[in-house]
Amino acid sequence: MGSHAGGAVRGDMLEPILPFQRSLPRDWWTVSRLGITGIVFLIVFGQPMLTLVRDWWSDSDAGYGLLLFPIALYLAWRRGFLRDSQGQPFLGLALLAGAVMLRCLSGLAAELFTMRWSMVVATAALLVFARGYRQVQHWWLPFVLWGLSIPLPAVIVSSLSFPLQLRASQLGAELLRARHVPVLLAGNIIHLPGRSLFVTEACSGLRSLTALLALGVLVGGLWLRRPWARVVLAGAAVPVAIVLNGLRIFLTGFLVYFVSPGLGEGLLHYTQGWVIFVVAFATLSGLAWALGGVERRWRLVA
Repeated sequence: MGSHAGGAVRGDMLEPILPFQRSLPRDWWTVSRLGITGIVFLIVFGQPMLTLVRDWWSDSDAGYGLLLFPIALYLAWRRGFLRDSQGQPFLGLALLAGAVMLRCLSGLAAELFTMRWSMVVATAALLVFARGYRQVQHWWLPFVLWGLSIPLPAVIVSSLSFPLQLRASQLGAELLRARHVPVLLAGNIIHLPGRSLFVTEACSGLRSLTALLALGVLVGGLWLRRPWARVVLAGAAVPVAIVLNGLRIFLTGFLVYFVSPGLGEGLLHYTQGWVIFVVAFATLSGLAWALGGVERRWRLVA
């Protein structure tokens, strides 16, 4: 009797146990909590999730999300959970409340972009609640890739596409003049003798810019270690996309003028786009290799 009264009380005896929890093993209680959380998450964020998957599948401009999101899930699985991470319930609940409020307000305004981003914020909030902010930092690359897979609003796309169209048209016209091709540039229309090339929104380079930016973030997150090198690589996607898209317009005009007007459209035109994208990816990979060399020298000097 005395040994029981004065003995140490086990830690799990001090934890409050709910009446319905007593009949469940601890593993089943954890699974049930996760299941309830998942069901509530689907109820609140099911609509933006379904519309996002629908756009990935049906919209060619957003199709890269079908690649980015599985890569993000794979990277999160590979990185795993931090062993010493501790949940931060109050911070997690505050972030979750903000995400739900953003979901409701964007739903009332029918604004898909912020509605979908509220889903990302809510996922981060649940992770902070269970594992702490350090776990979100550990998974920064999957979260960034998931965010980049969300298509930009139509207003932003329209405002960015036209300046890129003009920039690509100017670069393509200058390259054609350098090859002694008579060119008259009027906005985003390149007039050639007997033929005019209209640089459409699809040829503005915005699609390749978004994909290259995501690739720059992915390559930088996997190959580089210093934040400044990753920022440089991601930022390099912008001039690379503009220059190579101008080169694509030049090649189209060159083939139309010297070979055949029919080469400005059809399968060959789309094939040029894929070839240019492969060249752009190779350019970013080469830049990442060079930045990796700078990082290694930096460590040796330091």
